[in-house]
Amino acid sequence: MLDVDSTLIQQEVIELLAEHAGVMPEVRRITDLAMRGELDFEQSLRQRVSLLEGLSTEIFNTVRSQITFTDGARELVDAVHSSGGKVGAVSGGFIEVLDGLAVEIGLDYWRANRLEKRSGKLTGQVDGELVDAKAKAKALRTWAALCELGPDQTVAVGDGANDIEMLQAAGYAIAFRPKPVLRQYADFIIEENSLLPVIQKIPLGSG
Repeated sequence: MLDVDSTLIQQEVIELLAEHAGVMPEVRRITDLAMRGELDFEQSLRQRVSLLEGLSTEIFNTVRSQITFTDGARELVDAVHSSGGKVGAVSGGFIEVLDGLAVEIGLDYWRANRLEKRSGKLTGQVDGELVDAKAKAKALRTWAALCELGPDQTVAVGDGANDIEMLQAAGYAIAFRPKPVLRQYADFIIEENSLLPVIQKIPLGSG
């Protein structure tokens, strides 16, 4: 199971949206605090989303064109599928972008926050239940059960404080170019900007 922003993909979607809204400095400051675990994720997400109020929903097509998958992402998904496994991704980002990415790369499961919209514009609010650290861990357990696996038979890959509970819930925890707060929860740390080491490290085909 993979985190999305700065893990499965190279970018932080909230920052791409912020660029178009002209609020990048404010959003980046809040993002950095949250990723280091110095600010509660729910509070930080709601603060950042509020800054996007009034942005046209047409922006999602533009943002999607700016996104690139991390090196090795496609190979990782293909390798897991070849071994008979499933790949899920859960994001504190936004389903409006993740839906297209998931279909393109062939994910089996995915979940993310949904932005509230009215009259073709963002309201500055999150629509529905927030995808936070607890929700990420819950998704891992839920998807594992659908595959008739225990959490101890799963692998989780993430990069920031919001991934701590997901890594703790997994059988094998991988920190990808992690923020310092995540390192202590990892069984394996990837420093290079590639997901290919995940393929080399996880026991594909063993369960």
